[in-house]
Amino acid sequence: MTVRTRVTDLLEIEHPILMGGMAWAGTPTLAAAVSEAGGLGIIGSGAMKPDDLRKAISELKQKTDKPFGVNIILVSPWADDLVKVCIEEKVPVVTFGAGNPTKYIRELKENGTKVIPVVASDSLAKMVERAGADAVIAEGMESGGHIGEVTTFVLVNKVSRSVNIPVIAAGGIADGRGMAAAFALGAEAVQMGTRFVASVESDVHPVYKEKIVKASIRDTVVTGAKLGHPARVLRTPFARKIQEMEFENPMQAEEMLVGSLRRAVVEGDLERGSFMVGQSAGLIDEIKPVKQIIEDILKEFKETVEKLRGYIGG
Repeated sequence: MTVRTRVTDLLEIEHPILMGGMAWAGTPTLAAAVSEAGGLGIIGSGAMKPDDLRKAISELKQKTDKPFGVNIILVSPWADDLVKVCIEEKVPVVTFGAGNPTKYIRELKENGTKVIPVVASDSLAKMVERAGADAVIAEGMESGGHIGEVTTFVLVNKVSRSVNIPVIAAGGIADGRGMAAAFALGAEAVQMGTRFVASVESDVHPVYKEKIVKASIRDTVVTGAKLGHPARVLRTPFARKIQEMEFENPMQAEEMLVGSLRRAVVEGDLERGSFMVGQSAGLIDEIKPVKQIIEDILKEFKETVEKLRGYIGG
């Protein structure tokens, strides 16, 4: 089935589904698979230096000729140079997270790149719209990784009423019913991270995928809140230790977190790894090919919308 929105037209993609730009997990292989399946695959550059990103973009281009994106985390010490790489490599779409990207928007757009910031508030959404953003990703606190303070249900509803540019919903979405709910709140596309991590094409360690499939909706916790950078992760002994150390020894907690995401993604290290996943992990019970994930979501989306129509009387 086809679902056409302003987002599919803007990004020139077949389906209104984006892949979250996840550090370490957002590899060229996974991003290419999402783009090939009609969505928008996004390379996560959070742990990359400029040369790493250039290499990742080259690898992705060898796997697909479909539109793709790059996510840049604004707290990265290489953010300026990563933006330059995206311009030089003519990346079709750039998404930004963890900050205000307004200083980059004009130059990227002048070079033909669509700019879509991730926002956790309606105020930031309005700010980036004024600066020229093409769309926004309203990401609620149900999402994995670094989070804001507002739920997806409230955030998408408010942001979609506050801006005129398209809104993409993220956080807690892993199936067609979640997509339908997001559209009812004003979204014109969805972004998913955890659902694509638990895919055949995902490069994360098998332990990471297994933990997602076995998780319940209550199996995530937030670490780093007392350190000023809250992140949603799977509940593990390491996560509990971080929560304790935030109060007892914040500096040691910071030291323990260095490299913890890589240890989870690459090594599947349950003792020293931060397994960043969203609450949607509790909705995922099977590892599937990316193409099947997208097809199943669209099928359920259509069934859900048709069911809702049945509630409306003449």
